[in-house]
Amino acid sequence: MEGDELVSDVFRDRFRVSSVCICESEARKSGMEISECATACISDLAYKFSEQLAKDIRLFAHHARRKTVKTEDILISTHRNEHLTASLRSFWEDLNAKEPQSDRKKRRKPPKEEEEDEEDDNRAASIDNT
Repeated sequence: MEGDELVSDVFRDRFRVSSVCICESEARKSGMEISECATACISDLAYKFSEQLAKDIRLFAHHARRKTVKTEDILISTHRNEHLTASLRSFWEDLNAKEPQSDRKKRRKPPKEEEEDEEDDNRAASIDNT
């Protein structure tokens, strides 16, 4: 359990450092300054929001009796924030547009299964002939 906490602490610290960098970068773009206290508050708020969002998304997937999170789970979890939902939908559509569309081929049975199916067909045909 201690290893999980260590990993969690590392992720939290990296998230906070990244959010501070984003705050400072956006402030520079706008020609503004931002205090250390403000960046610390924003990074903490963003981290807590992300934690809660992750819990909500996991619960939506669990409610759907799935172990895999899908896009729908993320979109449902943001339903209270129309702007965020719209941004995520737009982002998702852009990703899908960039992804090459591939035609799914029919999954082929392994050779052993094909042989068994042929044997079953032969047995059925011999029964019909008798």
